[in-house]
Amino acid sequence: MSQFPKSPLMGQMMNQPLLISSIIQHASRYFGDNEIVSRRVEGDIHRYTYRECHQRARKMANVLKGFDVKLGDRVATLAWNGYRHMELYYAISGSGAVMHTINPRLHPEQIAYIVNHAEDQYLFFDMNFLPIVEAFAPLCKTVKGFVMMCGRDRMPERTSIANLLCYEDLIARHSDEYEWPLFDENSASSLCYTSGTTGNPKGALYSHRSTVLHSYASAMPDAMNLSARDAVLPVVPMFHVNAWGLPYSAPLTGAKLVFPGPALDGKSLFELMEQEKVTFSAGVPTVWLGLLNYVGQNDLKFSALTRTVIGGAACPPSMMQAFRHRYGVEVMHAWGMTEMSPLGTVCTLQLKHDALPEEQKQAVLEKQGHVVFGVDMKIVDAAGEELPWDGKTYGDLLVKGPWIIDSYFKCEGGDVLQDGWFPTGDVATISPDGYMQITDRSKDVIKSGGEWIGSIDLENIAMAHPAVQQAACIGVFHPKWDERPLLVVVRKPGAELSKAELIQSFEGKIAKWWTPDDVAFVDALPIGATGKVLKNKIREQFKDYKLPTA
Repeated sequence: MSQFPKSPLMGQMMNQPLLISSIIQHASRYFGDNEIVSRRVEGDIHRYTYRECHQRARKMANVLKGFDVKLGDRVATLAWNGYRHMELYYAISGSGAVMHTINPRLHPEQIAYIVNHAEDQYLFFDMNFLPIVEAFAPLCKTVKGFVMMCGRDRMPERTSIANLLCYEDLIARHSDEYEWPLFDENSASSLCYTSGTTGNPKGALYSHRSTVLHSYASAMPDAMNLSARDAVLPVVPMFHVNAWGLPYSAPLTGAKLVFPGPALDGKSLFELMEQEKVTFSAGVPTVWLGLLNYVGQNDLKFSALTRTVIGGAACPPSMMQAFRHRYGVEVMHAWGMTEMSPLGTVCTLQLKHDALPEEQKQAVLEKQGHVVFGVDMKIVDAAGEELPWDGKTYGDLLVKGPWIIDSYFKCEGGDVLQDGWFPTGDVATISPDGYMQITDRSKDVIKSGGEWIGSIDLENIAMAHPAVQQAACIGVFHPKWDERPLLVVVRKPGAELSKAELIQSFEGKIAKWWTPDDVAFVDALPIGATGKVLKNKIREQFKDYKLPTA
């Protein structure tokens, strides 16, 4: 029974289901000659068109049909960003099965847990992941077959995986005569597991409807602003929330796609961007740090790149300013979650901002941004009461919308919604005109003397120092104030920086009582499977740290 009343007069429009297969059909029919370029795991550059991608996706759909994969069955991938992975995006979901992307940076036992929890029927993987797959394959209870994504010449002579299948052999044996099936647009399309730092990962199960709507919204001018004039390079992995939807929104608009494969170092990314005249890219701050270092050290410039979306973690203002002022690249801050498909907000300026001084424009751009249509948000206090949008009051951030989960796969964690809203776990402010700024993750907020200190602000100030490569701020025990801020810093290679000098740089930029009590210099910060700094690991490392003022 529908939760909505039925109108006495219904619209007389075609009832065409919103299905993922329609995206690749559209790209093939109307942008058929536009390119998909991939740096392969094999090391070379592969290029073909949307039309050829669609043809091979239909062949792979016939492969799945031959495997007796049924509507709703889960099929897993363990792969980098590339054309074969793209084919599977459409072959699996388009045929009615569920595309389950797995993060290869997880521990083999974690991967086995996820495969078993999802009840994956088949698993496709890039050839450089063979040792990982061999390690967890014996633990997989439901997988009927493993497919290595390569040609016959790259298949291993020996492997512990029985009856290992070859991707290109399967493609060659099957016809491209395949009619994409029609089914309920609310059917499950893809499955992504969270990268949670505590407990087992939980699955976010997307639908065809949610994915198509997310693709429309993310391509909008005040979102990623994609068009057929763009060459798009998703640095964010296809195993991380479906590369933020770019494998769907790029073909939807006809944009050229450029896949970097496993080569995510600054040199490889820059060379591919220049070779393919990439205009737009997207990724997490840790990746851009490597790219900026390479470009800066070699006195290089971008010839085509005009804008990039940075998300997954707060983008340091110093990084944003380097892109914008030194290289002429517009940085769009974005925010979202696995549970949100992932896009929630993107930060772009409005017409009314044109008259603002440059410093005030920059202050707006440093926020996580304005919602895209389809997402609603609010901030609440500990009692669940909504708080004002004044840009100063901060509270727990809640969201809702048609591409936001209402429960985890298999109802793990029970009822997660609060009166129909999803609690994000972020602490934020919202300005009167709807611009949201994350001040911290709720678990990362530093509670000092009953007051909250946002670690992100302190990290951004530290990152602006010319001698700082990376910075993270955590709360450590203090006998009087409960917690006080400790900065954990990685210096730039060859740079000299003292604790006193760095702490001095905070003067006049924040309330005095927010100033970090101490600085710990380290060689590197722990980085998680999706490129985020792991603060839980840092807290564990410094759990017994004694502040000098304590």
